[in-house]
Amino acid sequence: MTVKKSLGRWLAGAAALTASALSFAATELTVYTAFEAEDLKRYKQEFEKRNPDVEINWVRDSTGIVTAKLLAEKENPQADVVWGLAGTSLLILKGEQMLQPYTPVGFDKLSPKFRDNSAEPSWVGLDAWMAGICVNTVEAKKHNLPMPTSWKDLTKPVYKGHIIMPNPASSGTGFLDVSSWLQMFGTEDGWQYMDQLHTNISRYTHSGSKPCKLAAAGETSIGISFAFRGAKEKKKGAPVEIVYPSEGLGWDMESAAILKGTDKLDAAKKLLDFAVSKDAMKMYNKGYAIVAMPGVAQPVEFFPENPEELIIDNNFEWAAQNRKDILKEWTTRYDSKSDPK
Repeated sequence: MTVKKSLGRWLAGAAALTASALSFAATELTVYTAFEAEDLKRYKQEFEKRNPDVEINWVRDSTGIVTAKLLAEKENPQADVVWGLAGTSLLILKGEQMLQPYTPVGFDKLSPKFRDNSAEPSWVGLDAWMAGICVNTVEAKKHNLPMPTSWKDLTKPVYKGHIIMPNPASSGTGFLDVSSWLQMFGTEDGWQYMDQLHTNISRYTHSGSKPCKLAAAGETSIGISFAFRGAKEKKKGAPVEIVYPSEGLGWDMESAAILKGTDKLDAAKKLLDFAVSKDAMKMYNKGYAIVAMPGVAQPVEFFPENPEELIIDNNFEWAAQNRKDILKEWTTRYDSKSDPK
């Protein structure tokens, strides 16, 4: 065989290998999320293990920021899929005609309150995160603070300067707190409650988990946060007690949807199919006590045994429709204590 022929065959083989590699190149999905940062690697691995032809590129931020980003990009969407954003946010996007209708495989196995029950479903719920109060028992003892048992306890003068909570404009946890107080106490009494609470707040963070992290680190005595973060900090050994206020707990669901206009619809559908699968539900259940598929959730360490009995009957449609006005009013009243953005 001549050198010329050998080189020709080698080049032909290389070209074939390159073409083969290109034909099996994974489709890259841009996925916007507000999932906890430490969960992203695990969720990506679990999905890609079952779908090696699709690769996830995360774009992560807090709920309010992701929601605002999506709305700003309405005319020129940059995301293919939203996986892990508050259900109230997806209701807003649906109202803006931004979601691609799709009924994923296994949709009928989800609890009705975790799915879009319209004729053409365009979003699905995955799991629920619920409010909770993280109390650093060491700091509370140091400052002679009694253990609170209710939301209204937090307005007592003894707690002044010892409470941190999330800003609802940037944090989904902050918004579920505010919208749930307005639902539980009524609009007038709800704002009056927040006026009193504001007196005791030292600062508002732009992250729902940060108040609990700060309480765990001893940087505040009390952090209004969510139960999942409290359980994680307690598991790490932090001197944190999780309080579930007696009036009831606000909550929201982490949800998923396909963005209208994506040119990667087949890959996006694979992600939605996985997101509501039993395997995914087991994955969410490692941190969340309530998941969308009945009969899957196992007890989570440091969570109460009856989490679904503690959450309020949240009117998600009302919360989504009134979100803009609620945030405007909250910002006018209380934003002076927010962390810099």
